[in-house]
Amino acid sequence: MWIKKNLKIALLGNPNAGKSSLFNHLTGLNQKIGNFPGVTIDKKTGVSKLSENIYADIIDLPGIYSLYPKTLDERIVFDILNNPDDASYPDLIVVVVDASNLKRNLLLFTQIRDLGFPVILALNMLDLAEKNGVNINIEKLKKELEVPVVLINGRSGKGVDQLKAALACPIHNIPKSFLNPLELAPEVVGEIKKRFNISNDYKALQLAHQFENLDSITSEGKTVLEDICRRNNFDSVLKQSEETIFRYESISRLISDNVIEKLPGEKDRLSNKLDKALTHKIFGYLIFFFLLFLIFQAIFAWAALPMDWIDSGIATLNEFLQNTLPGGPLTDLLTEGLIAGLGGILIFIPQIAILFMFIAILEESGYMSRVMFIMDKIMRKVGMNGRSVVPLISGVACAVPAIMATRNIENWKERMITIFVTPFMSCSARIPVYTILIALVVPEIKVLGILNMQGLVLMALYLLGFVVALLSGWLLNFILKSNEKGYFIMEFPVYKIPRWKNVGLTIVEKVKAFVFGAGKIIIAISIILWVLASYGPGKKMAQAEAEVLNQSKELALSNEEIKNRVAAKKLEYSYAGYFGKTIEPVIKPLGFDWKIGIALITSFAAREVFIGTMSTIYSIGEDAGGDQTTIKEKMKAELNPETGQPFYTPALAVSLLLFYAFAMQCMSTLAIVYRETKGWKWPLLQFIFMTGLAYLSSYIAYQSLT
Repeated sequence: MWIKKNLKIALLGNPNAGKSSLFNHLTGLNQKIGNFPGVTIDKKTGVSKLSENIYADIIDLPGIYSLYPKTLDERIVFDILNNPDDASYPDLIVVVVDASNLKRNLLLFTQIRDLGFPVILALNMLDLAEKNGVNINIEKLKKELEVPVVLINGRSGKGVDQLKAALACPIHNIPKSFLNPLELAPEVVGEIKKRFNISNDYKALQLAHQFENLDSITSEGKTVLEDICRRNNFDSVLKQSEETIFRYESISRLISDNVIEKLPGEKDRLSNKLDKALTHKIFGYLIFFFLLFLIFQAIFAWAALPMDWIDSGIATLNEFLQNTLPGGPLTDLLTEGLIAGLGGILIFIPQIAILFMFIAILEESGYMSRVMFIMDKIMRKVGMNGRSVVPLISGVACAVPAIMATRNIENWKERMITIFVTPFMSCSARIPVYTILIALVVPEIKVLGILNMQGLVLMALYLLGFVVALLSGWLLNFILKSNEKGYFIMEFPVYKIPRWKNVGLTIVEKVKAFVFGAGKIIIAISIILWVLASYGPGKKMAQAEAEVLNQSKELALSNEEIKNRVAAKKLEYSYAGYFGKTIEPVIKPLGFDWKIGIALITSFAAREVFIGTMSTIYSIGEDAGGDQTTIKEKMKAELNPETGQPFYTPALAVSLLLFYAFAMQCMSTLAIVYRETKGWKWPLLQFIFMTGLAYLSSYIAYQSLT
């Protein structure tokens, strides 16, 4: 048994080898996402119970093909494995390999094994390998590799218990190296081992290759390593090539002795047949946009009923609390501030869950890689490449991780353009704004008897963001200059039926991130806004109330109508009202009033705060004891004080939709752009360009439609 109880176990493997599926099986819901220290790279960790008294921290390291990195995601792996003081430094490594593509996957395994770590080989997708005519002599392979080999099925979870049992047992022997680094660079390896007190030859060789990019090496250490390599004429590129050739020769001999591959039949496999349609130069695009069309139809059609339940439930809860609790500031804060803000979060959970469900299914099935492939041709014409599709599609969820995903783009120019245009993609934070405004002015009717009109408008907004992202990229492609050549090489994963457990975990994870991430901001701002909207400078609030009461004496108004007029006037003279009135002259040409102005200000913390802000404003601006209608009904009933007609006209709704589609209203996105570009130049340019475009497009739309 292991003496150490809280083991640290790292999962490593090639992209698409099934590492994330295994991570989900090992950890279930006991997982969390953070960042590796010092970098904005996702760090997925979780706890797994290996036996009755042994628990392990499972660390899902970024997927890589070899230890020689080309992107920031890949660089971090060796930096962790080189530094025993790193919080993610593992006691043991599980290398997950795709049994159907053993030759390519074993390259990384041999490198990890040569670093001297205790290693377990998790042989995944064995069923697929056998289906493709690949038969592996497991016992003989285990003997030759000199490490435990466990057969797993990442999709079904088969073999996970056997893997846990292997992880709970000690691994005594460290196998001999595949490669003798002293044959490649004896002087360099020997001197590095001596100067840095390193016992492992291959680790010393890796330091010679990678020291410039390692945060775990001090500046003094890098100077020493640079001197060693220079004095010994160490050619890193040449030595990497020699090592890779040697390893593949050894792996080829190993596979020829342990693997029997039957010649494929004349008929193409099902995946090849699907690829002919899904990656076709015409039908590929049609299928992709048809799938998008279905997704946005489903977002409105499937989410309508649960959203109505949540909306009505919040209104009922508010009415119950106001009728039950004693009147006063605390009750008002609870009902008009906290509950109103909470309603602005919960109501959109169904739509966000449906959106992430479809994204997870597309990724799990292997289709997303085909989308990258077919879009590469279009993306190159606007200064990006196929890899840019991943951040852009991820931007539909959230721009922050999407911008982080651009680290996989090696070309500087293509990466900067992708970072700049990604926020144009309509993220999940915009869904609350889109939904409420579309519901206000777009009738819930069927087109051709089956198509939801509101769903069509929502899809049009998403496509608009994508088109503007491409046009902005095309413009930047002319402005930015770079001699660096970009290329796009990728591997298609096999098609597979989505693992519904993984889809479910993705939905839960993303909904939690929305509720507890954006939710904290929305509730905090709702409470602050309630205070600003309930109090005003000096005696302004009392004067506003007296003014309304004097005017009401001449009118035949009921007590309820008088209270509503008082509440509305006091809101206008509150601190929040003054903020809104201050910017009203600037936004009035767009059709916006001071109430929307307040929402625009608060939305710069996060776009979805718009609904929480409007909920709070309209809750305060009504009679507390009156009929508790939903936020949509309150906004629909709002009248234009100048015309007496409904305030939220189609012209105003289009203006607001365009503003929120284009404006940079997310401090988190600006912060992540600053970190990724290492300066304020790009986030400031992004903010100015997007806000200017939002204002101009809203102005043109409103003036044209009115």
